[in-house]
Parts: sequence; C-alpha cells; structure tokens
Amino acid sequence: MSHAPLIARTIPALNRACNDLKKRSATIALVPTMGALHDGHVSLVRLAKKRAKRVVVSVFVNPAQFAPHEDFASYPRTWKTDLAKLRDEEVDLVWNPDTDTMYPDGFATRIVPEGPAVAGLEDRFRPHFFGGVATVVAKLFTQVRPDFAIFGQKDYQQLKVVTRMARDLDLRVSIVGAPVVRERDGLAMSSRNVYLSADERRAAPVLFRAMKTASKNIRAGEAFVAAIGAAAKAIEDAGFKLDYLEARHAETLAPITDLSAGPARMLVAARIGTTRLIDNIAI
Repeated sequence: MSHAPLIARTIPALNRACNDLKKRSATIALVPTMGALHDGHVSLVRLAKKRAKRVVVSVFVNPAQFAPHEDFASYPRTWKTDLAKLRDEEVDLVWNPDTDTMYPDGFATRIVPEGPAVAGLEDRFRPHFFGGVATVVAKLFTQVRPDFAIFGQKDYQQLKVVTRMARDLDLRVSIVGAPVVRERDGLAMSSRNVYLSADERRAAPVLFRAMKTASKNIRAGEAFVAAIGAAAKAIEDAGFKLDYLEARHAETLAPITDLSAGPARMLVAARIGTTRLIDNIAI
C-alpha cells in the first residue's frame, strides 16, 4: 500500500524534513516540477528512486520564468491529482511553497546565466526565461540540498543551463537528464498539451516525425540545410508557425552544419493556435 508523502510548505518545515532525511545518511534526489504532473514527470520520479534512497519533488509554478504576456495565471494547477500520483510513486517529501515563501518581500537577487542560456534558441523568444529558471533552481538546490537533481531532456536547453550553473557555482549536486517521454503517436508529453484543440492535437506529432525524418536523412548523408528545410516545410504545412528548427552541438548548443562537429541535437519550437510546443531529438 502506498504511503502519503510528507508535505512541506514553509522553509522551517522543509529544513526539518531534509535534516531528518540527512540524519538517516540517505542520498536525496530532487525532481523540480511546476505541477500538472503527467507520465513524463512520473518517469523522472522513478529515475530519481533509482539514483537515491529518498526522493523530494517540488511543486511550484515559478512566476519568475513567465513574461507578462505568457500563461502564468492559466497554467494548469492540479494539486490533488498531482499528490495522488506522488503518493502512488511513494515519494518521501513534497516541497510546495507559495510565491511569498520563494520570493519574500524585498527579494532582490537574481541569477543571470550565460553560456547555453544565450545560445539563440529559447532565449531568443523568451529572454526572461532562463534567468527565472536559474534563480528558482538555485534556490531549490540550496533549500533541499539534494545529491541528485532530475530534469527531463524535453527542455533540452534548460537542462544544459542548469547543468552549467550547478558546475559553475559549485552547488554539489549531480544533474541527471532523463529521456523524453512521448505519447504513442510521438508527441512529447507536456503539461501544456492540455491547451491543444482536437485538431491541433492531431497535427502536433508532426514535430517529432519531421525531426525524425530529417535526422535519418542527415545520417544518410543529406546536407543539414536540405534536411532541416524539408522538416520545416512539413511542420509549417501542418499548421504550425515555427520559432526555430535547428541543429546544434549536443553539449555546447553551438550551431553546427555537419556531423563532424561532434554529438548533435535537433531542437524545435513552434506554435499552433495559442499553444507553443518544444521538442528535440539526437541526430
């Protein structure tokens, strides 16, 4: 029978809970989330359980990573369902602070990441985003003091930003990237998929299919420009407006034009209706 996780909503309560875990000489894995949990999040929790003896999941919709025109107010919040999922996975602790706890009155410190945070991908369209992510993740790391932190590869640039930040700031946490979890038709699982209309949902898997075809053609010797151009056309023909579809070095996120440059990743961001989706695959 699954057990209900301990829930902490204040810094003193979190400190007590984490200190108790540390007293047992337990390794701790943190899974940062914004709630609206789906099977992709569950896969992160299961990977965390393989890495550490105790698992902490944070549920916090971070206002610092939303621009004024973005969906902070309407972002899906499904606390009861989330908690049921975490109970079923036998998570040890849920960190569920409110905004005033994370950003109390007078809060005046922000992290401004560079390196992979200014690669010209998400940052080109959401210049506020990685500063908000880096700040809240750094706070989560110092609050929970985990040995491991698990992030999904779907947000690939974010994974690289967090990995670089943890290394640069000597935060003593190992960042683990988890594979993208997909629906049966290939669409990457995302909390924002609930925004899609029925017609948009039917069109959405084209992102993965187009990248998969382009990657296959590149590995077969087709030029990057031609393969990516054909993928972009397929995506736009399906009703998307592309923000970007690019091949980048998998570690540095520098632009590349052939496979001799090292491990490669194809990344896409596109809008359909009012919904913006991102995805990526290895080439």
